[in-house]
Amino acid sequence: MFISDAFAQTAAAGPAGMMGNLTSFLPIILMFVVLYFLMIRPQMKRQKEQKSMMEALAKGDEVVTSGGVLGRIVKVADAYITIEVSEGNEMVVQKAAVTTLLPKGTLKGL
Repeated sequence: MFISDAFAQTAAAGPAGMMGNLTSFLPIILMFVVLYFLMIRPQMKRQKEQKSMMEALAKGDEVVTSGGVLGRIVKVADAYITIEVSEGNEMVVQKAAVTTLLPKGTLKGL
C-alpha cells in the first residue's frame, strides 16, 4: 500500500493542518457577522422602537393603522385602543395594528 502525496502532506503538517481547517471556516463566520449587523440588529432595533411607541400611546394621539386607517385615539386599554375615524364613528383595533404615530394636527390638514 502506498500513501498518496496529499495525505502525507496533511499528516506531516500536524497542528498547522488544524489551523488550515479553521481558516477555511473564516468566510462563513464573517458572513454570519455581516448578516447580524445588516439584518438582525436593525430588526431588533425597529421592534424595540415599535414596542416603546405602543406603550406610549395616549388619548388624543393621531395614528395610522396597518390597514391604512387614520384616526384619533379616544380610549386606551391593555391590548386594544379605540380610535375615532370621523366624528361619531369609532373603531376598536389592537395596539399592534398601529404602525405610525402622527404629529398633532395632521388629521385637520387632510
